[in-house]
Amino acid sequence: MNKVSENPFKNRTINESSLLVVLIVLFVTSYIISNIMAVKVIGFFGLFYFDAGTITFPIAYMLGDVITEIWGYRTAKRAILLAFFCNVLVVVCTQIGVWLPSPDYLDEAATAYNTVFSYVPRIVVASLTGFLLGELSNAWLMSRIKAKTQGRFLWVRTIGSSIIAYLFDTVPFVLIAFLGVLSGRDLMLMIVSQYLMKLTIEAVCGTPMAYAAISYIRKHISDRQE
Repeated sequence: MNKVSENPFKNRTINESSLLVVLIVLFVTSYIISNIMAVKVIGFFGLFYFDAGTITFPIAYMLGDVITEIWGYRTAKRAILLAFFCNVLVVVCTQIGVWLPSPDYLDEAATAYNTVFSYVPRIVVASLTGFLLGELSNAWLMSRIKAKTQGRFLWVRTIGSSIIAYLFDTVPFVLIAFLGVLSGRDLMLMIVSQYLMKLTIEAVCGTPMAYAAISYIRKHISDRQE
């Protein structure tokens, strides 16, 4: 009885799909975490203001860069829209939790929950607006710069696209999320602080992580193809 050889392209497809699923799960998760963390505003020396989600949000951008670089703009766009709908689901579910009653002896915990998640919808509306504008422009710019540079200079794509995309993300996010909560001066300081913080994290951490992830994925796919 002849043994049927295994199809290497079938294995390659399965492994590419598995890697893509993992990246999308991490992408969506990091975005949801950033929105929940954004409820807390961090301030240093009365000059630097940013929400706590600023620390983790560049991770989502980095993952978006990796997806765009390997699988292209269309796949990245689907991942962005999936993150959008997942965050809408988070708002719906957490609001149901806010509306439901709790026992009197757990009033303190219920108040803390309600305080955080009553503010989350405004954060998410702000974040979804900025996220769609920022991520879609980031993915589009990544693909355009890649075509112009013929696939060279990955750091130019990751940082160059983020310089523009973070403007589309940060400005509407801060205005929608914190207008009426912070003073005009603090709003401007928050926009500047968030923008610079995101770019710094992108340059120092995000881009090296993107290089490592893209190198690993390409090598893994190449090894499976051989």
